[in-house]
Amino acid sequence: MAQLETQPMAFRTVIKNDDAVWVPGTVLAGEPKFVASPVETITYQINPAAVWSDGVPISCADFQYTAAQEQSGPDIYDRTGYVDLDRVSCPTPKTVVVTYKKGKTFAGWQALFSSAVGILPSHLLKGKNRDTLLKDGYSWSGGPWFAKWNKGQNIVLTPNPKYWGPKPHLDKVVFQFETDTAAEFQAFRSGQVDAIYPQPQLDVVDAIKQGLPDAHTQYQSQTATVEALFFNNARFPFNSRPVRQAFSYAIDRNAIVNKLFGPLGVTQAANSLNPFVVKDYSDPNAWAGYRPDLAKVNSLMTGAGWKKGSDGIWAKHGQRAAFTIVSTAGDQRRELTEEVMQPELKAAGFDMSIKNTSADNLFGTVLPAGNYQLSLYAQSLTGITPGLCSTFCTENIPGPSNGNSGENWSWVSIPAADTQLRIVDTDLNQTTSEAAAAKADDILAANAVALPLDPLPDICIWNDKVVGPISDNPIEGMFWNIDQWGIKQ
Repeated sequence: MAQLETQPMAFRTVIKNDDAVWVPGTVLAGEPKFVASPVETITYQINPAAVWSDGVPISCADFQYTAAQEQSGPDIYDRTGYVDLDRVSCPTPKTVVVTYKKGKTFAGWQALFSSAVGILPSHLLKGKNRDTLLKDGYSWSGGPWFAKWNKGQNIVLTPNPKYWGPKPHLDKVVFQFETDTAAEFQAFRSGQVDAIYPQPQLDVVDAIKQGLPDAHTQYQSQTATVEALFFNNARFPFNSRPVRQAFSYAIDRNAIVNKLFGPLGVTQAANSLNPFVVKDYSDPNAWAGYRPDLAKVNSLMTGAGWKKGSDGIWAKHGQRAAFTIVSTAGDQRRELTEEVMQPELKAAGFDMSIKNTSADNLFGTVLPAGNYQLSLYAQSLTGITPGLCSTFCTENIPGPSNGNSGENWSWVSIPAADTQLRIVDTDLNQTTSEAAAAKADDILAANAVALPLDPLPDICIWNDKVVGPISDNPIEGMFWNIDQWGIKQ
């Protein structure tokens, strides 16, 4: 949220006619010029008025620096779209020409210098340790706000007087950190905070159903997020496709989703790992065949050489079909999901233990290192660039070849899926790309690399004194346009 308010973005995501679309950010003078031949080339014109908060013009040098960091700099989360760049050239300080290597293309080029990357100030960072300078917040801005991060407490936004676009209506916004949804919701009810964008936890869902006085509520399931069960495809027992498939036939996903979100009208499990906002790049029924079916479980497990022991648990070569699930500790929704699954799996011959941990440990250490067997969490898009290659292609398994920065934390390696997912990333023909995405969904589902559960709903709640064009943005969140918000006097 703070990054969107302080870093210039070449493109932003907005909702038009219920669809998420890219629009040029205020840092650009208009739509970039895109040509596909003889090599993919994008030419950006920077807004002549665009400056950093110290008055230095935002220039082509900033695009060059950002691209170089994304392409080969240290401590980069995702290099998608940047690895195949040939060069970023500067015909003028306000003109940027991005050229891809011959034979290389990137279909989601609008994500460059956008989404989770943005544009960085070269005059402040070049030649220095970027990670050290940014990891505890920063004092500069290229957006409508400054963001002061008081670590562990809050982020305070104040207007950037050098911003060239429309100025924020508010003098200050304080984002208070509260990791417990129940406490967050209570802070709203008691008037300590004026707006919340909570996780769809059970108490929040119940409260919305009952009605909230003096408050406005929006919720929807057509979001950029899918919550799923992610198998470690490289660790026992989920290094076996039949075991992953049998697991997928052992639980009632629709019953889980209905129990969690039925009051919000969300009753059916998601059947693709691609969220709704990129539905055209998916097979929305890829996982639909995975319904509770103990006969299928038995057939798959016995066919793979497993036999049930006296305790009713499958065993093979002296090893039981026992495993541990890890998710975010204290998350009531996920804890309930685990509690519902546990007896279902036991009846199907699987022994599941639960050992949850803190979010920072789960996402910062456990998952990237592959030190887990099964995990429950949500994946959210940071842009409307379709495709699952970054999270399921073989080359994105963390390792020496990518500086351990790959996002394929499920250790999935399926050559047929790789082929289709690369087409999604690189083919500039939308029809071809969409067809490849659907094929990839089917391949991933057939191999049961993960098991989608629900289209995690977005919930926006604000009190009557907050005014403005308030709405959910599935990609950028509820506060995407907070510079246009106001309060009643």
